[in-house]
Amino acid sequence: MSVTSTPGAAVPSAPGAGAVSFKAACPDCRGRFELTAGALRLAIGASRRTTFYSFTCPECGAAVRKHAGERIIELLTGGGVSTLRSV
Repeated sequence: MSVTSTPGAAVPSAPGAGAVSFKAACPDCRGRFELTAGALRLAIGASRRTTFYSFTCPECGAAVRKHAGERIIELLTGGGVSTLRSV
């Protein structure tokens, strides 16, 4: 599976049959890597400010939080990322 998105956004990639990983980047160390669905968390809130995905950078350990638009939400939920919905 290949999807074009903005730089640094989590996008799915299928390195092997059945396994979904997400390409991501860290704004702190500028590392680029692939994460499993279990390494990402998605929070869907009532506003753009409260809708984001997060992960810990495997290279520098930084806590990373990025805005999640509709397309990113679709990709992450479809790939099995744990989702928290708040009202």
